[in-house]
Amino acid sequence: MTRGAVGGIAVGVLLLLGCSVGASGGDEPAAAPHASVDAGATLEAVDLLRSGTKFIDETSFRVDTDIGGIVMIRSYADNVKRRAATKLSASGQVIEIRMIENAIYMKTNADLPGVGKEWMSLDPARVPSDFALSFAPGKNDPGGSARLIDAIVTARIEGSQVAGTLDVTRMRPGNGINFQPNPGETFPDTVRSQPFRATLDAEGRLVSFVIPEADGLPAASLGYADFGKAVEVVRPQGAVPAPAALYPQLGLGG
Repeated sequence: MTRGAVGGIAVGVLLLLGCSVGASGGDEPAAAPHASVDAGATLEAVDLLRSGTKFIDETSFRVDTDIGGIVMIRSYADNVKRRAATKLSASGQVIEIRMIENAIYMKTNADLPGVGKEWMSLDPARVPSDFALSFAPGKNDPGGSARLIDAIVTARIEGSQVAGTLDVTRMRPGNGINFQPNPGETFPDTVRSQPFRATLDAEGRLVSFVIPEADGLPAASLGYADFGKAVEVVRPQGAVPAPAALYPQLGLGG
């Protein structure tokens, strides 16, 4: 995975909540075979992780997303009070989103055709579904932890941690980390057994999910913190209606 391939994704607004990173399908060495894991152990570990994400619907939190050390996202969310703010930085380009109840505001310094660089007010009805700006259960985690958990193939509990493998090809598009093969390439079969390690805190909450660099994919991680801390989101003054040119550039189809 080259730095250029990661940095190049900053061009589109799709980066904000669905960070799609190209992956090489070249001649990577075959992954070492994974030890078989009892299906019951995997189910138990997955259930533990799902339980560890219940806080998403119950309290405020911060989530940091890091892809290859190049794409960095920090999000604050309070789904109970319907407040959220996200800032993405990649290759010198920045995208900010603020959400207050049903209002969505966005600003970017990226050069998007037909789009200015002031704060804009978006029409929620025109935002593509895969841009995933929502407080609805199942769509309200800027880290997209559920998508990662759904892609787990094998897992085992190791104290306060869960370790195992996931199938990158089963990761649905959406919030947080997304991996896509580079144009004209396909994923190597090894990405169907990508290693991961997740950590739970003393309260049983998921606090980190780490996918190390392997088989042409960059390292990627989520980190959850600041549980219960007030999320203050200020409505930007002077926001203009988003131009029609913006909406086709949103989401993974942008």
